Amino acid sequence: MKATQIAEIDTSLLKVFDVKGIILDLDNTIVSEDDLYLSPKAEIWIQQAKSEGIRFFILSNGKRKHRVTYWSSRLDIAAISPAKKPMPANFRKALRYMECLPHQAIVIGDSFHTDVMGAFFSGCSSIQVCSLPHPPRWWELIFGRWVQTPYRALEELWYFDSKNKYR
Repeated sequence: MKATQIAEIDTSLLKVFDVKGIILDLDNTIVSEDDLYLSPKAEIWIQQAKSEGIRFFILSNGKRKHRVTYWSSRLDIAAISPAKKPMPANFRKALRYMECLPHQAIVIGDSFHTDVMGAFFSGCSSIQVCSLPHPPRWWELIFGRWVQTPYRALEELWYFDSKNKYR
């Protein structure tokens, strides 16, 4: 399944499919890798899903540990970084932490080769969201259109001021 942004995902549908846990990606899914943009209404959506009893875990391949720690604290969601996605070991740790079986969890992220494939390798379902605008990495210039869906130009973006926040 694909969605433009996290807040477009209907939590009542997740409950219909007995989803008890969500493994979330951080970079370019919740916040852009360059810290310029937030996924609109993502934090509100996460709080709503939590209030409905859905558990969360962040798996990030990001190398800036302080950044993952900040978002883990801000969202009150446990995290592993670097997660070495798509390898299934940390997906299994997340499932154990959330006390979910693979069929009870869904992985939400922007990258096919890390998030969607990691979900597949660990037996979970997945939802691929559009990648928030960010400076492209070398491999995205070559393979980007096969592994990520770019954020639509006319979609709403929220700006994030990260200055002095990651200390």
